[in-house]
Amino acid sequence: MTSKGRSKRLTVILMIAPFVITYLTVFAYPVYNMFALSFTNAPLIGDGQWVGFDNYIRLLNQKLFYTSVWNTGYFVVLTVAPNTLIGLGLALMVVRLRGWLQSLVLVLFFLPYILPVSVVTQIWQWVLDQQFGIAQYAIEFFTGKRISVFRDPLWAMPMVALVTVWWTNGFNLLLFIAGLRNIPADYYEAATLDGATRWQCFRRITWPLIWPVTALVLTLQLILQLKIFDQVYLMTEGGPFNSTYVLLQLVYREAFRLNHGGLGSAVAVFLFLIIVSVSVLQYQLLRVRER
Repeated sequence: MTSKGRSKRLTVILMIAPFVITYLTVFAYPVYNMFALSFTNAPLIGDGQWVGFDNYIRLLNQKLFYTSVWNTGYFVVLTVAPNTLIGLGLALMVVRLRGWLQSLVLVLFFLPYILPVSVVTQIWQWVLDQQFGIAQYAIEFFTGKRISVFRDPLWAMPMVALVTVWWTNGFNLLLFIAGLRNIPADYYEAATLDGATRWQCFRRITWPLIWPVTALVLTLQLILQLKIFDQVYLMTEGGPFNSTYVLLQLVYREAFRLNHGGLGSAVAVFLFLIIVSVSVLQYQLLRVRER
């Protein structure tokens, strides 16, 4: 190998080394430890004995585990598709605006996304408060009474989902706006000259060309919503009657409250495998749809 070739090779190694070191330190090593810890009876900090699959067997015999799996899936159903569709619908309207008005609307929609989750939950606890919350007027109009939504098993999870959609939709809106701006205006002009309606333009031009962005948003939303914890912990703490108890809350309970590091790691492994498998499966299905 010539000196020039060695120099290029050294440059490549030096450029990728920071990423590789960071990846191994921040992601690969913790994941390995998580898997290893799940096969022991170790506390959160300290060593333990090898117990094989005992932690996983304990999970399968734990009613709260099945409850948390069901609630996590229910939350995903309530948020992923609606959040994506709302983001797309808003983007289709906002993209028609021009100048400062479009910028102002984008800022207003994106503003909730930059707020800390503690601020978001506090705002919505005020809005939905049973005694003085302004949203109670609408609830009373449709139900005939005021409802403490975060203490009602029927209302708690849908309200957490509503707060999540309101909080995170601004990011989806920006992604869809970027995708819509990349569609050449010539396509719409040619379709209009051929007598195409707005619906036909959307179906034949916008939807096929925006589909890659839609697939990205769906995948990101699926990963994010499977990891739901903050909103639930701050607004309901898993209640009432475990109706909002989710998988990450079970990890928190076992690992940090009960000091069962091995069992908590087993729950984390289960959630990790769900996220990886479902995300890969969804992405492949969306790629098939794109073709």
